[in-house]
Amino acid sequence: MSMNKALYIQSIIAHFYTRLNSINNGIFMNKRVLIFFCILFLSGCADKENYQQAVLEQMKVEQDVKDYKIDPEMITKCIVDTSTPKMPGFFPFDPDRLMAYRNYVKMLTLQKSKDPKKTMDELRTAFGSPKALAEAHTNYTESMMECISAVLIEKEK
Repeated sequence: MSMNKALYIQSIIAHFYTRLNSINNGIFMNKRVLIFFCILFLSGCADKENYQQAVLEQMKVEQDVKDYKIDPEMITKCIVDTSTPKMPGFFPFDPDRLMAYRNYVKMLTLQKSKDPKKTMDELRTAFGSPKALAEAHTNYTESMMECISAVLIEKEK
């Protein structure tokens, strides 16, 4: 075999080795990215579930829901679906949205807190300002009123 053919074969082998190595690195990188997104997805689901559970607990004791005989689970789904798009974050698993879920849960469970004043201060800090906390509470309250109104209108039909 001539020296040129040997160099040519060696360069082909090196090329394939480099390509194979880059594919393996790509697969490894894709696995890491996939694992990252799976973890993000699962934590996002848990945060949204916690928010949904906190809303459900509120709806079970909400007097209007009792008076108008509204199913608490149905109204909870409506409130979560209505309030979520107005929360910070651009997409469901945005870190800002995940933090908003946690903050809304803390806001909704304020009465169960051992130290409500301290929790209120934490909420002001978590939301960024007292105004932002008030806007979050308004978002929740307006969503609740919209959903109750929609259910009552639907019942009248």
